[in-house]
Amino acid sequence: SRLKDKELKRLYIMDSSTISLFKDILKGVGRNPKNGKKKGSIKAHTLIKADENVPCLIRYSEAARHDHMFLKEAMNLPSGSIITFDKGYVDYAQYEAFTEESIWYVTRLKDNALYKARKEFDIPDEADSGVLKDEEIVLLYGTDKSQEHKARRIAYWDNENERLFEFITNNIELPAEKIAYIYKKRWQIELLFKQLKQNFPLKYFLGDNENAIEIQIWAAMLANFLITLVKSKLKRNWAFSNMVSIIRQQLMNYINIYAFLENPEKSWLLQIKEDKYKYQNSLFPEI
Repeated sequence: SRLKDKELKRLYIMDSSTISLFKDILKGVGRNPKNGKKKGSIKAHTLIKADENVPCLIRYSEAARHDHMFLKEAMNLPSGSIITFDKGYVDYAQYEAFTEESIWYVTRLKDNALYKARKEFDIPDEADSGVLKDEEIVLLYGTDKSQEHKARRIAYWDNENERLFEFITNNIELPAEKIAYIYKKRWQIELLFKQLKQNFPLKYFLGDNENAIEIQIWAAMLANFLITLVKSKLKRNWAFSNMVSIIRQQLMNYINIYAFLENPEKSWLLQIKEDKYKYQNSLFPEI
């Protein structure tokens, strides 16, 4: 199953990426080590539009702060938007708020989730063979499990990875296989984090305080965005890492970056032609 253009344009993806620090500036996750001191880490909570592949919202926090605290940031999305995130953002009260605002979410069901099955939907004959079950459930939450959130549960078998996935959503109109594909699109933000960390190594920081660290991460995010923008306007097909290397070498040169990247060999070939002409003149000077 694939998304239509109108569905892709209203799809948002949320996730977080943790960046380790050199000392305990911000509280990291995990237990204190037996030997040495525990290092801090900062977490970048990011929201991207699937059709643009660039962040439209970024929030920073200490790594120890739970992801679901930032799920309310998505409440500003337009009505009818679709947002997907992993089960680390579980917050049934927020899911209920999404439903009230007609914001559709797609995520995975936690293994220890408490729910009641209400009714099972028929699986169409033309549906993906991986769809095993499609049903309406009621999720129980709150301190005494007295609060309820109505959702749709889809059991999907992934033949490629030989793994069973359980998705939940508040959208009852989209086909089950399309719900599975929407969650699969969540991998797009993981690739963005990988691209950022590989091309702008955030291992060495110029400052040793929270503000300086955030500024350096912002600078890396902005550089990644600007190069992505340049790449989107070029006809020539560039690998992102190669573009980063070329642009890094030309930062102090005043050139038309678009013209240069469309034909970086042009100036070099002109220089060769000029040097060849000078060499020939030196061998056969005019009398």
